[in-house]
Amino acid sequence: MNQQPQRILIADDEPLARQRIQRLVEELPDYRVCGEASDGDDALRKVAELEPDILLMDIRMPGMDGMEAAHQLSQLSNPPAVIFCTAYDHYAIQAFEVRAIAYLLKPVRREALADALARAGKVNRVQLQALTHNSDLTTEQVAVRTHRGTELIDLTDIRYCEADQKYVTLHHSRGETVCDYTLKELEQAYPEKLLRIHRHTLVGVRFIQALRRNNDGQSMLALNDSDTLLPVSRRHASHVRQWLQEHQPSP
Repeated sequence: MNQQPQRILIADDEPLARQRIQRLVEELPDYRVCGEASDGDDALRKVAELEPDILLMDIRMPGMDGMEAAHQLSQLSNPPAVIFCTAYDHYAIQAFEVRAIAYLLKPVRREALADALARAGKVNRVQLQALTHNSDLTTEQVAVRTHRGTELIDLTDIRYCEADQKYVTLHHSRGETVCDYTLKELEQAYPEKLLRIHRHTLVGVRFIQALRRNNDGQSMLALNDSDTLLPVSRRHASHVRQWLQEHQPSP
């Protein structure tokens, strides 16, 4: 049984920008444009009328801008997934405050759009509603600038962070993303979510399974979602053991 294509609403005050986004969407399978809006007020009306699955929206628009429109949409019981398409990169923090799925810089590239739409499709309406209305759920995100724009990564998706010379790679459920944050910055910002196991490595605590030793006697941390084993330095081994004792149930 073929799945229905995801329905997309495009909101931008520039007709040429809307046309370009529509052409990009039409080149991708499994998506179709169901309507267009010229500003934030128009976007809210079209969302109510057309009930799109995904909203591709500019931020700077006359009247109600995209950020305010996204804030109002986040209050709905059944909101569409929002992807911002903008020429400005300094709205990224505000973007994840209104639960945007992705933040793309203009001119939007086809590959970046395809990746963002795929991510939006993985977040169904029930999950979006939970993220928007349940303050008990962890919805913190890390905003990372990449060549595709600013990518928003849920903290709960980060398996581990690995430093290599001047860059840090975030290994998460969708793959890998290189960022310019330091491990120290990440550790200080999210002490409850990321645990230091090595001077080169932080681990997402929800992925921690067990501490083991390899044939050479080196302490290794096993992750619960894969066969990944990460080296634990002698300096941090006792702290990791203590964390495991405090957070894992007794057998």
